[in-house]
This record gives sequence, structure tokens and C-alpha cells, in this order.
Amino acid sequence: MIKNIALLILIILVGYLLFWPVSIDPVAWQAPEAPALEGPYASNSALAESRSLAVDDGIGPEDVAIDSDGFLYVGYVDGRIFRFDPDGSNPDLIADTKGRPLGLDFDPQGNLIVADGYKGLLSISPSGAIAALSQRANGVDYKFTDDVDADSNGVIYFTDASSKFGPALHARDDILEHGGHGRLLRYDPASDQTQVLLDGLQFANGVALSRDEDFVLVNETGSYRIVRYWLKGDNAGSHDVFFDNLPGIPDGISSNGNGTFWVALFSPRNAMLDAMSDKPLLRKVAFRLPSFLQPQPAHHGFVLGLNEQGEVTHNLQDTSADAFAPITSVEQHGNTLYLGSLTAPRFAAYPLPANDPATVIEQDARHVTD
Repeated sequence: MIKNIALLILIILVGYLLFWPVSIDPVAWQAPEAPALEGPYASNSALAESRSLAVDDGIGPEDVAIDSDGFLYVGYVDGRIFRFDPDGSNPDLIADTKGRPLGLDFDPQGNLIVADGYKGLLSISPSGAIAALSQRANGVDYKFTDDVDADSNGVIYFTDASSKFGPALHARDDILEHGGHGRLLRYDPASDQTQVLLDGLQFANGVALSRDEDFVLVNETGSYRIVRYWLKGDNAGSHDVFFDNLPGIPDGISSNGNGTFWVALFSPRNAMLDAMSDKPLLRKVAFRLPSFLQPQPAHHGFVLGLNEQGEVTHNLQDTSADAFAPITSVEQHGNTLYLGSLTAPRFAAYPLPANDPATVIEQDARHVTD
């Protein structure tokens, strides 16, 4: 009798893992072999020098925006957006989107532009008034408005990470499916029109303009690469791969305004996830498992600096148990990198060495506010 019951349970379990309906329809692809954490990616403890800011003031300060006076702005998982003094003190509630604010940036008029995962592209005036700028493009609603960068004329480049899976389902679903639901978009406030620049992206995440605004980069989290879309010159309107086969899972990207791009890597690559890339059925099985049995990101702080030629200039990591991780955004102001996190109850500041070339910058004109 016991054997029969055990066999029945096993049959039910196997049937569940193989046939239970799921929301994803995985597409086979071939993940490139992950680079070893050596050479330009060698493990180190540089980010252990980071200091925590705004501890326990909120959960999930996914991005950090800095105004011209050095005040810090973050959005939390409950929709609240706070301004902090430059040292991370004196939290001041400036708005509540009632959604999930993710990427943040200032336009030339001093409005805080917000990529809200639920509400779309928003603008928050200095007085705290919230205006919806864009919520759909080409008849398709945004499900996961993710990151944003405004140019010197106030034109806004942003991403819809997935038109199928929203923030309530997290990025996991889109990445496991690998169905190409991400888009890079451009919103022109003068015409109030939104244009799709690229679609078919694998979880379109961070977005950043080059120093001369002649191209814009977008992170494809699901393909471990950075795509470049040309805005000016002979290649305008075309795109190519700026950086391929990253050693980690890319999240946010930003420009320091003087030739350095900072790339936040959510974690190093996951060997199990890569091994399943060409096995759609196995990815469905993994999806049906309890979350703690699914491939998990390592607790590992990881930031890369790249120049505008796509060469690695900085490799900042922290593998310790108390590392600030996962890091989902990096923003430079002066000689400080501000680090955001999707899940941490704090954000962090990392001081660049005084002789680091990336510290010798002019204030990014695209982020100057009145």
C-alpha cells in the first residue's frame, strides 16, 4: 500500500513538472560560454569600500538620480519617491506614483522623469506634481517600463523591458521565456509622440546616451549584451552590438557625461540558467519548481566601467557575505558612484580613487537643473 501511494505521488509530481500549464512559452537559444572571472573580470573587493545610505528608509531603491545641487532621489517598491541630502540624510517624500518607480533621470527643466513599472513614463515637477507622458506605443501598452535617460533637448529615451510580463511577475518570467518582448523607445515632449526605436529585445533594461548624444545604449538582460542604436551620422537609425557576452547579468547602465559608461551587473552569470538556454522543456520544468529550487543569483556586487569604444576600464566587485547586492544601477556624481538595488533596504555610495580618470569630469549638461 505504501509503495502504491509513493508511486502515485511520484506520477503526480512528474506530471505536474512536465505538463502543468505555465505562463511562459520558452524559446530555444544558445547562451555563449560565460567568461571566467579572471583577467579584466578578476574577482576583487573594491566595492567593500562602499558606505550604506538611507538604511531602512524603504525597500528597493532601484535607481538613484542626482540633481545639480547633489541631492539624491530614489524610488521604493511601494511607489514612494524620496529626496535625500547629499550625505543620504533627511528623507523628504516628494511624490507617490502608486506604482513601482524604477529608472530615474532629470530633464533640462528640472523635472524628475520616472520609468514606473506599472504606470509608464512619468514626469514629476519640482513641486511634486505627477504627469503621465507615455503609456503605450504602436498600440501596445507598456508592462514593465524600466529605465530612462533624457538628452540635452529634453527628448527622453526609455525602455519597456517586457510587453508581456509586468513587474508583478518580475524579470524571471521574461528571461526564462526569451521571447523578445522588450523595446527601446523615444518620447519627444515637443510633439507628445513616442517612437519605437528597437523591438524584439531580450528584456530591455538600462539605457544611456553617449557623451555627444550620437548613440544610445540599451542593456539586453536576457542575452547578456549591450546594444547600440545610432542617433547621428552615417549609421543613424541602425543598430549593432556594443558589448557582447558580459560576465554577469546586466541591469542598469549610465553615462558619466565624459566617456565612461557604468554597467550594473545584477550578479555573475548562472551556469545552470545558461545550460538550459537551448532546452525549452527543461526551462518549463524549472519554472514549475518552488522558487528556492530555481536558479538563484549569487550575492555578488559587480560593476563594470566601459569607454565609448566598448573597452573595459573598471572592474569593481565585492564577494563578501555583507556585499551590497544585487546592484541594479550605478550613477556617478563627482568622484562618487551611487549604487541602487532592486531589493535592498538601502542604497550605497562608492568613492572612486582621486586619481581615477573617471573622476575628472565636467557636470553632465543633460542633467543640469535650474
